[in-house]
Amino acid sequence: MDQELTIGRRQLGGLLALGTLALASGAKAADGGPVAPMGDIHDFDYQVGTWDAVQRKLKKRWTNNPEWEEFPSRSTYVQYLGGAVSLDQTDFPTKGTGGLTVRVFNAEKRQWLIYWVTRKSPEMGMPVVGGYQGNRGIFYGDDQEDDGRPIRVRFIRTKNPPDKERWEQAFSLDNGQTWETNWTADFTRVRA
Repeated sequence: MDQELTIGRRQLGGLLALGTLALASGAKAADGGPVAPMGDIHDFDYQVGTWDAVQRKLKKRWTNNPEWEEFPSRSTYVQYLGGAVSLDQTDFPTKGTGGLTVRVFNAEKRQWLIYWVTRKSPEMGMPVVGGYQGNRGIFYGDDQEDDGRPIRVRFIRTKNPPDKERWEQAFSLDNGQTWETNWTADFTRVRA
């Protein structure tokens, strides 16, 4: 496991403080485009524990001839503050890297703010925002492509109880009129 990504108490305190600031600031996805659904504080209860996944990522985005790269991952999910904060550390063992997902529930808006943090990108930038309706979660946000073009981001999470889940990431260059799925992950719960 990548020791630099293992979260300690001091780092957790800082992440929780940043999450509290995000709640206080009322962070949201940009206006226009698809509307993010509302959710519930228990949306991520299902994920608590350890999951293995098959990750599939486009080698190059915005091409008519997509090639996919496939690699494994392991994620461990935990919750804090009665479920209002959900964290997972995801390690990509064949890549020698990983990241941390920080989710904070805004009870007033009934939506989750989701941030992805890595060593290469340690800032908690603009989140994707949304929630679950049943076993399907949809989250939207704004970002920019590697070349600086503005993009809309969409995450779709689909729970398949008792031990499966699928995550998909898609980008849009036209404010959500069309989407290109560029990363998927098929998760299986690790049983003790």
